Amino acid sequence: MTAQNTNSAMPQQLDAEGRLRHLITLEGLPRALIERLLNRAQQFIRPLGAPPPRSSALAGVTVANLFGEASTRTRGSFELAARRLGADIINLEVHLSSRSKGETILDTVYTLQSMHIDVLVMREAESGVPGYVARHVAPHVSVLSAGESHLSHPTQGLLDALTIRQCKGGFQKLAVAIVGDIAHSRVARSAFHALQALGIGALRLVAPPGLMPAPEEFPACERVHSLEQGIRGVDVIMMLRIQKERISGPAVPDGASYFREFGLTRERLRYAKPEAIVMHPGPMNRGVEIDSEVADGPQSVIQRQVTNGVAVRMAVLEAVTEGLRRDWNRA
Repeated sequence: MTAQNTNSAMPQQLDAEGRLRHLITLEGLPRALIERLLNRAQQFIRPLGAPPPRSSALAGVTVANLFGEASTRTRGSFELAARRLGADIINLEVHLSSRSKGETILDTVYTLQSMHIDVLVMREAESGVPGYVARHVAPHVSVLSAGESHLSHPTQGLLDALTIRQCKGGFQKLAVAIVGDIAHSRVARSAFHALQALGIGALRLVAPPGLMPAPEEFPACERVHSLEQGIRGVDVIMMLRIQKERISGPAVPDGASYFREFGLTRERLRYAKPEAIVMHPGPMNRGVEIDSEVADGPQSVIQRQVTNGVAVRMAVLEAVTEGLRRDWNRA
């Protein structure tokens, strides 16, 4: 499979009744739908140390995690989310599956469908694969992107929005700075789509020229090449790691030099508002894009993002299986 035969039209993400069936991207999703997902996710939040939320809402539903790239937070939270809703789970490593023997992605998917898989959670390095699969699955099967190339990471965008709403109460009056390797970041793109839909006050892109996205991307965002200038007066700082796996060798910035110019330290954090929060999708490269004093400091909400990830993925799994479960109840 090549990008040429996967990068066609985006599949319809909503069913005929306006319910979420697939989640490939946040781009174009209605604000009301995003808010409903955030509201439902908030209902799944429990204090750390308390019993996690559990239900049998997905009893009988089978979820397959099909990951073609390494993942800790996303894969673990999708698995926990499905289990806490009562679903059956199968985890597949692409490099250990028959795809490593030359099986096509659709043959893999059709095999899984024959095993009564209802939801496919996919992480893919190649652009277009989740959408391609979504256009070919059976009518009862949903496809969820757990990260697609540099293009999108929709559940990350939702959990970032939930974290900001929890800490700041809303979006309209906020200034948010996304800092780092924006050009290669699916996290940045999904955060942009979520925050734009939710009516963010101002969104600022902060990166060295080589890591700034193309001019036609991220419309209506201010672009700044200085960290101090870029985070001045903002309410939220979203730090990103350098996506070394998506950059050709010589173009990868030197870690020490990058930290001197764009690493978020306690001293630089003072340029933001005193009550500003610091976010990071992980994995963090401490001493490259962020200093440990900041990552573990009082303004960091990085661990809250992880907690919110499970809740958001529970909300999404409930949403995409709503029609399926309704049909089962009618039968």
